[in-house]
Amino acid sequence: MKPIIALSSCWCSHRHQDGYAMLREMADLGFEWAELSHGIRITLVPGILKAVEEGVIKIASCHNFCPLPTGVTHAAPNLYRPSAADERERDQWMRHSKRTIDFAHQVKAGKVVLHLGSVEFFWRNPTRKVEEYLDAHPAADLKKDGSYQKLLAGSLAKLRERMPPYWTNTKQGLTGLIPYADEKGVLLGFENREKFDELPLDADHPALIAAMAKPDGCGYWHDTGHAQIKQDMGLLNHREHLEKNAPHAIGFHLHDVSAEGRDHQPIGSGQIDFEMISSFWRPSHTLVIELSPRLTPEEVRSSKKRVDELVAVRFGG
Repeated sequence: MKPIIALSSCWCSHRHQDGYAMLREMADLGFEWAELSHGIRITLVPGILKAVEEGVIKIASCHNFCPLPTGVTHAAPNLYRPSAADERERDQWMRHSKRTIDFAHQVKAGKVVLHLGSVEFFWRNPTRKVEEYLDAHPAADLKKDGSYQKLLAGSLAKLRERMPPYWTNTKQGLTGLIPYADEKGVLLGFENREKFDELPLDADHPALIAAMAKPDGCGYWHDTGHAQIKQDMGLLNHREHLEKNAPHAIGFHLHDVSAEGRDHQPIGSGQIDFEMISSFWRPSHTLVIELSPRLTPEEVRSSKKRVDELVAVRFGG
């Protein structure tokens, strides 16, 4: 048994008006599986259902919100947040998350990837100071930069101080959503995020999954690009972060990060050590290649080839 290798529709959904043609293009690149990402407009759904019914391609996972709420025509995974102070926004998050789970069940996808909100600041968001420092010191060795380390520690402390009510909202929302997903036979994956103030904070993933009433109904979803960006910021060590979360991992978003910090690049073209990443793969995992829409079909094929090679080395040809 080997992991499923899928292509995320984020690479091509924006330029298709017909979901059938979108999935046909993905299948023609050699993919048996796809992830329906958070840019699936409602108008693409009929063609998607037809393609799935005809066996053009199989759906491995969906990314909340999928399909997008009516009237929304651009990728919007953070349109509603479970962490929000506004109860109406939390209600909308629950409504549309359940809709994604229903759709995943309909297209026979076993997993749904979720973003879990952020800490809200009305002013003086510590994220800005960190970002401004990074922009002003692009060549700095951050590990040896005492000023940056002091700024980072202070910003994290402010973030943790303000986090509790938002984190409580997120956990309450998940407690209500996991049983619904379980009824539909769908596993929820909590994705690590690239922004400083997004939830969960990187150290909190294991405790979050352990705290859920049905920990077997959810798991950790590792985004390689996000982790690399956080490593470049000095917020984590990529390998150590994976080691801590590997027991709960259920899937991966695979993309590279260039030396300039651009993510969703072809696999093998940037900074990330994918041999290290592949050492954490298990047969039950879903490996989703998640690439920028700016990349060419050949770059998609080369990324798939690299993942195929790594899977062959780890699990046999």
